[in-house]
Amino acid sequence: MGGIILFDGICNFCDSSVQFIIKHDQAAYFQFASIQSDIGQALLAKYNVSENVDSVILIEHGKAYAESTAALRISRKLDGFWPICYLFTLVPPFLRNSVYRVVAKNRYRLFGQKKMCLLPTPSQQKRFLKQ
Repeated sequence: MGGIILFDGICNFCDSSVQFIIKHDQAAYFQFASIQSDIGQALLAKYNVSENVDSVILIEHGKAYAESTAALRISRKLDGFWPICYLFTLVPPFLRNSVYRVVAKNRYRLFGQKKMCLLPTPSQQKRFLKQ
């Protein structure tokens, strides 16, 4: 089983990130669910993640990861040179999460938001979890 990525379904930046991951995950390692969905909420509860989380969440090998750790763990499974980004885990989490939090806090202002969650294309639908 691969990883599950929970993302903010109304965030344009998050939507673009999901599309980027799908494009660079030819092995289809990741599945996706919006945090706002019933299954997203159930997974947050199962892994004891706050419903008010302001981060992408990666669920992998029975653990939930957030903020820069989640993003960097995702990068190591992508095609191309993206796994090199995982080296940033050598930077102390308090530093890299500080940068992550600035982007997360301003993502709506910088990138906008949607009124509804992403609707995957028919070819992408198998990558999105359903209740």
